[in-house]
Amino acid sequence: MGNYILYGITIILLIISYHKDKKKTKMALKKAWKAFENILPEFLTVIMFVGVLLAILNPEVISKIIGNNSGYFGVVIAAIVGAVTLIPGFVAFPTAAMLLQNGAGTMQIGAFLSTLMMVGIVTMPVEIKYFGKKLTVLRNVFAFIFSFLVAYIIGKVV
Repeated sequence: MGNYILYGITIILLIISYHKDKKKTKMALKKAWKAFENILPEFLTVIMFVGVLLAILNPEVISKIIGNNSGYFGVVIAAIVGAVTLIPGFVAFPTAAMLLQNGAGTMQIGAFLSTLMMVGIVTMPVEIKYFGKKLTVLRNVFAFIFSFLVAYIIGKVV
């Protein structure tokens, strides 16, 4: 029900914007559409990958690898996968929700998400170019270590 309320508010605000300035509203909608077109291939690729992964790996296998009973081994596996994966945040959180629904543990998903958002193994060459090798390596190492703290806290709180 909450989604419908947000959609309704968005439509009302869009109508108000259109009446206030048609040209700016049309331009904003065109820019939004271009952004959507740019994001769509990444989004579909990740959704298809996760869908195939969930079709191949049943909930029991997911539970064994990154479930609550996998312990610190599962946290380390999830952290490594998160560190080397390049997924935008708007795809990462629904992916994490799907994994949780299929048996993944909260501590493991906490490590996965925190390394996914903070550690950039794939983007390291670009980061080294702008910030230097020492700063890039230090930032990534500290972010990786911090992700275990995040996972531990999530494991205790949830």
